[in-house]
Amino acid sequence: MPAALTMQRVRTDMDPFEPFALSQAIALGDWLFVSGQAALDAQGNVIGAGDFVRQAKCAFANLQQVLQAGASLDDVVKVTLFLTDMGHFPDVVELRRRYFHPPYPADSIVEVKALALPDLMFEIEAIAVRGAGAAKATG
Repeated sequence: MPAALTMQRVRTDMDPFEPFALSQAIALGDWLFVSGQAALDAQGNVIGAGDFVRQAKCAFANLQQVLQAGASLDDVVKVTLFLTDMGHFPDVVELRRRYFHPPYPADSIVEVKALALPDLMFEIEAIAVRGAGAAKATG
């Protein structure tokens, strides 16, 4: 019988999610389930209001920081992206090429009316498997 897996909370030193009763991520064995990351600084302030690309880059940086609990962007197997304007889809494609490598993670992109804070334009949540990126085929 396999050993029981235990959920472990993953958090960075300054956790902007703390006041909202949710975890930045949950680790379960080699799996990491990362909550939506947006353009927030460590104190929860929005970065880059009105600038989609700047917000998306910040959200990817925040995702990278949370994944440092034993994983990396190469270990991401699935993402869900939330945009307040699907007109930014070409920017999303470019950002995916910048931050991920083939084989690219499975992906869902959803246009939403609003995100948690009025100035937010982009959010990314992810599922990663520790060590999955080490086995990525080149070419």
